[in-house]
Amino acid sequence: MIGIGTYIKSTHAIQDKIIEAFQELAGDRESMLHYIMELGDKMPPLAEKYKNEHNVIKGCMSTVWLTYTKQGDRLFFEADSNTAITKGLISLLISVLSGQRINDILHTNIYFVDRIGMSQFIGSQRTSGFASMLKQLRMIAMAQQAKMNQDRQ
Repeated sequence: MIGIGTYIKSTHAIQDKIIEAFQELAGDRESMLHYIMELGDKMPPLAEKYKNEHNVIKGCMSTVWLTYTKQGDRLFFEADSNTAITKGLISLLISVLSGQRINDILHTNIYFVDRIGMSQFIGSQRTSGFASMLKQLRMIAMAQQAKMNQDRQ
């Protein structure tokens, strides 16, 4: 997790780095899947206390747990999954959105997915699950934004 005061890159800079990394794999489907699994392996494990029904992302075939902390107007996400590829997919989203301002989480265009051709190598069910993961991250951001607005009134 990124601490307060740590420089946080823009969502565009992070996505451009992801695109660059995948371009080096030259469209090799097997290498891309292996790379996604490696990304998941590098993600810190989620504490067991967060692996509960409340934190499960609905709409994923695999089990994905997601939790967050709020620091000021930024959200920091942590996640885990029971499958290597899915853990790698959520790690990609977290690398882009964790530590960002709530408003940026809500309005960032997640363009790296199309640019790396992800749907072509992960299949339709995982593509649908990935959309559910992104939706859940944004739902959390919406709820936190509403809470902040309410607290201001």
